[in-house]
Amino acid sequence: MRKLLVIGIGAGNPDHMTVQAISGLNRADVLFIPDKGADKTDLADLRRGICDRFVSNPTSRRVEFDVPVRAEPTSSYRSTVDDWHEAIAAIYEGLIRDEIAGDGCGAFLIWGDPSLYDSALRILERVRLRGNVAFELEVIPGISAIQALAASHKTALNRIGDPVLITTGRRLTEEGMPDNAGSAVVMLDGKCAFNTLADQHLFIQWGAYLGTPDEIIISGRLGDVGAEIEKVRENARRNKGWIMDTYLLRKQESD
Repeated sequence: MRKLLVIGIGAGNPDHMTVQAISGLNRADVLFIPDKGADKTDLADLRRGICDRFVSNPTSRRVEFDVPVRAEPTSSYRSTVDDWHEAIAAIYEGLIRDEIAGDGCGAFLIWGDPSLYDSALRILERVRLRGNVAFELEVIPGISAIQALAASHKTALNRIGDPVLITTGRRLTEEGMPDNAGSAVVMLDGKCAFNTLADQHLFIQWGAYLGTPDEIIISGRLGDVGAEIEKVRENARRNKGWIMDTYLLRKQESD
């Protein structure tokens, strides 16, 4: 039966690669490299660079594939994402069927960690449920953007006895800073949702392109640095054509 490895490759720094991840790359006959278009060619280049550096298996080969662009959200965000995942599932199915031998092994290289705000595992479950191609699945964890953010800011994610919530920019806009968590990590925020918060005394630790030579980090009281982060973020996005960022929000500790 075909074997699929879903390998977390870290947040951008090749040194984030674990021994397990490097071993997985070299077990695979086929390495799948997604291409998200000219504006995001850096992401494909980073994957290629990781393969160049760590793959020593002389029989392995790379297969690059185009990732469809997600439609602009309609009134139903979930429906838009569902349609997008269905289109990607069709591509995955074709890659598995056509590029991996019946007893071969293929690998998808996943940014960060496959278990955290990445859709590859859900999409592969769609492929499995279609029943057209059978495969075994193995997941290899990686360093997430959240871990890289905390490391760059030299901070712990949690305070003593304090819960941490991981949420999205869309949820932060709709719900505000959660009452049940003193710290919140915000991902998938394309619109600087922190600027919608009433509490400008929150402490923010923001980072973009974490782990890469282009890394940018800013921290401070939200009311003092929020506008700066938004300006820096937009300039960086315009210059590179894309941006990947995340941030930690923290309430002031009560006396």
